[in-house]
Amino acid sequence: MIYVTRKEHFNAAHRVYNPSWTDEENLRVFGICANQNFHGHNFELWVTVKGPIHPDTGFVVDMKKLGDMMKEAVIDKVDHRNLNLDVDFMQGIIPSCENFIVQIWNILAARLPELSSTAQLHYIKLIETPKNYVEYYGEYSGSKTL
Repeated sequence: MIYVTRKEHFNAAHRVYNPSWTDEENLRVFGICANQNFHGHNFELWVTVKGPIHPDTGFVVDMKKLGDMMKEAVIDKVDHRNLNLDVDFMQGIIPSCENFIVQIWNILAARLPELSSTAQLHYIKLIETPKNYVEYYGEYSGSKTL
């Protein structure tokens, strides 16, 4: 099995909070991330695909096409946007990185067959800050809805 990875960047704002809680409870649980005026990050999205090498191309998947698909399916929808207000696939979901990465996985997993009939989504990493990132291998099926 061969693993190939593509990295893309985007900037986005969000407010991590639960609207059914008081401002005090949100501040206690989420700290400054519950700021009513939102806050932003310079995100990195790493996508790893696995599969056999295609004998005609030498590729598991064309990395340029993978990058184009990532941009069209995810990056263009979130870059310089507010995850709480502007991103359709995050509506009704607390925009924690954990919930965000699950939604990104679902989008990319649905689109990957357009690029390859044999490649599979293996792993994605979403880096929020130099100190914080989440990794996902597709094993979780739930998310916190509002």
